Amino acid sequence: MITVRPLVQSDYASWSALYSAYAEFYQVSQTQKMRDEVWSWLHNTSHEVNGFIAVTNEGAAVGLAHYRSFARPLSATFGGFLDDLFVTPSARGNEVGTKLIEAVTKVGKEKNWSVIRWITAENNYRARSTYDKLANQTKWVTYDIKL
Repeated sequence: MITVRPLVQSDYASWSALYSAYAEFYQVSQTQKMRDEVWSWLHNTSHEVNGFIAVTNEGAAVGLAHYRSFARPLSATFGGFLDDLFVTPSARGNEVGTKLIEAVTKVGKEKNWSVIRWITAENNYRARSTYDKLANQTKWVTYDIKL
């Protein structure tokens, strides 16, 4: 059984290990200082980023999700952006990702968001097979300007 709940201060070590593994999955160099900064955001009520953690009955952390609100000027609405979603390899295939997305979706419904949006790597086929069951792939192409 998996429980998805908001992050609390005592989750730090488990969350940090998950977030480090997420960065490694996407081959992103991430320092302890960077993780500590994100952790501070997650516990600052005036910061836009929020998070969930997925834990087993035994208390093992097996997944995380970070999300935030974003304005949608064209439709004069707000949406939710799922910034980070990670499930440990040993827990994949057990609907942990689905449960994390459903938790973010519940927040979106409570806040009257018009959409939940996220991006993933094109070659993230295993995750995409889950995403294809939960959402519609859009026609939009993403661009970045490095600053």
